Amino acid sequence: MRFSFLLVSIVSLVLLSSPVKAARLQSWYFDPVQNQLDITTDSGVQPRAFLINNPMRLVIDLPGTTNLDDNTVRKSLGSAVREIRFGQVDSQTTRLVIELAPGYTVSPEKLLIQGDSSSHWIVKFSSIERVAFGDAQVKDVDTNSGEEQIPVQISDISTFAGVVPLGKELSQLNSQLKTLMARYSFLSPGMFFLDLDTGNYLDFNGEKVFSAASTIKFPILVALFQEVDAGRVKLNETLVLRRDLKAEAEGSGVLQYKPVGTRLSVLATATKMITISDNTATNMIIDRLGGKAKLNQRFRSWGLQNTVIRNLLGDFKGTNTTSPKDLVRLSALITNNKLLNDTSRSQVLGIMRRVENKRLLPAGLGKGAVISHKTGTLGVLLGDAGIIELPSGKRYLAGILVKRPFGDTRARDFISQVSKLVYGYLDQPRVTSLPQ
Repeated sequence: MRFSFLLVSIVSLVLLSSPVKAARLQSWYFDPVQNQLDITTDSGVQPRAFLINNPMRLVIDLPGTTNLDDNTVRKSLGSAVREIRFGQVDSQTTRLVIELAPGYTVSPEKLLIQGDSSSHWIVKFSSIERVAFGDAQVKDVDTNSGEEQIPVQISDISTFAGVVPLGKELSQLNSQLKTLMARYSFLSPGMFFLDLDTGNYLDFNGEKVFSAASTIKFPILVALFQEVDAGRVKLNETLVLRRDLKAEAEGSGVLQYKPVGTRLSVLATATKMITISDNTATNMIIDRLGGKAKLNQRFRSWGLQNTVIRNLLGDFKGTNTTSPKDLVRLSALITNNKLLNDTSRSQVLGIMRRVENKRLLPAGLGKGAVISHKTGTLGVLLGDAGIIELPSGKRYLAGILVKRPFGDTRARDFISQVSKLVYGYLDQPRVTSLPQ
């Protein structure tokens, strides 16, 4: 409990120090089972961290960030944490100081900061330990006074979602994308594409939080099949349509027009949720899985820090959220067999291949390509995310969300053109140097 309290306090402080014109914290989550803290920012940050003794303090510097308040802020907490304070160590760096209460300590080898990209950092703690405490008085010491700083290891960014070795950014493709975006300056897009063969990637506002629209149905489907794998849900069991689960009439799907008491199997309900994006079917699946809170906890356990269900579907106000990288993280975990068994993974991908809306990512793919995906549509947003396999067998992951003027169909053209650009680039045969 003391340990969890420290972590919550640390991140709450980071939230308060989000800069105006630099990186912003998008979200955070601490998993007490894994003793792991996830921090997501909307652009790249390279943190530095060290410990100082007497009293024990963990210091985290966030270069390239500025604090909204020029003054140092102090918050007394008691228990395992005596005080947290933050402020500007210089004009470009926000410093967080987490001071432990007398009698508590933590060693640097039990603190590890690791990123799966420059905008998603994972802080792994082992434990905060209680130690014998004598009669000596604890002195307040300035962190800039030249005390010994014990470095805390920050590992290199090596894998995305912990499963795909990262390569390099596709700079040539990025240049072409910026040219395309200049023609659609009235749109606000975020996107992330990842080549599974090379680990090379395209990242533009990948961690930016958007309204999820119907892309939220992708992680819901995966959660359902996890329950199937666990034996807690059977695909042939019957769900009954209740009045409180019926979506608004202007939303997508056909079940909203069916009478209360209509009965469907879990598999039929899930299939409608994905293929025709049925909102009522989605609400029935959410209900079967125990509700929004349980699903959100599961999403966070997968590392999806920006993916949250706040309201049942249709959610026309766009309160449910996700990010392009979260959608690609989910695809990466699925393709690397981290969430589902072989049978369930095949069923999930098979259902997603049958999505009826082919006007977004599929519209940019070449002949013979196969895509398992889920689209999302709101008046102010379009999105699509999935797994693409080329005729050659090459695979890549895609996630794109676009904020648009209400109902503007040019966002659809933009997504299909981005898809065509990425597909054309990745479909090119790469020249390799042969031994002489």
